[in-house]
This record gives sequence, C-alpha cells and structure tokens, in this order.
Amino acid sequence: MEATGRLTNIQLELLKLFQYNLPDAQLRDIKEMLAKYFAESASDEMDKLWDERNFNEETIESWKSDHLRKKQ
Repeated sequence: MEATGRLTNIQLELLKLFQYNLPDAQLRDIKEMLAKYFAESASDEMDKLWDERNFNEETIESWKSDHLRKKQ
C-alpha cells in the first residue's frame, strides 16, 4: 500500500458505491464489515510471518525482555 495524497482506488470505489446517505445502523454495519476484513487480513499476514520465521512460544518469551525502542 502506498499513500499518494490523492484518492486511492478503494476510496474512489467507495465514493461510487455510497453516493447516498445511509441510515446510521447501515453505516455502522459497513464500518464493522470493513474493520473485520482488515483485521482478518492482518491476522492472516501475521500467521504467514509466524510460519515463515518459525516463531514459537520461546520467541514470544524472548521478546518480553527485548528493548526495541531506538534512542533519538
């Protein structure tokens, strides 16, 4: 994904689809559907990364003691 300063392809498509006012309940449903979609996509990518890098419970435990913040 790349931020460009102009409308993205998804923004343009959503504008076409939602040119009418929706009741608040429908708007909430659509927001929830989009949130679930992107959450599932992120979870799928994390599962893929977990498998590719052979992470396990020991990996998680070792991360607890890592200091990853950079000094500025």
